[in-house]
Amino acid sequence: MASEAEKTFHRFAAFGESSSSGTEMNNKNFSKLCKDCGIMDGKTVTSTDVDIVFSKVKAKNARTITFQQFKEAVKELGQKRFKGKSPDEVLENIYGLMEGKDPATTGATVSDSLHPLDPTSLNPHCSSLPSLTLPTV
Repeated sequence: MASEAEKTFHRFAAFGESSSSGTEMNNKNFSKLCKDCGIMDGKTVTSTDVDIVFSKVKAKNARTITFQQFKEAVKELGQKRFKGKSPDEVLENIYGLMEGKDPATTGATVSDSLHPLDPTSLNPHCSSLPSLTLPTV
């Protein structure tokens, strides 16, 4: 059975990637996981730190990381985030932050008033589309 950390990894790995099986994670989703789970705090761990660690653990020409590489990455970020703690405590704290988390979709909702076949729904001030008249020659 997969650990909570592994389940969280798979949920974030598949987020926004319709063709993804959730076994590998790209940098965008790794950054999202770090932000949504509170690993990236903006002070001790920044987005730059997250990008550097991702690049360090991935294979040379790869664009994604596996769960094994992910564990290395969060261990390294955890040492920076929880300075002065033992490696076991660091991992425990990092996995605690990740436990039960799902990718946040705040601010990504679409208004119900938009209708794909009604161009006037895009602009509430527009009562109709302008008509195009061509001059006769």
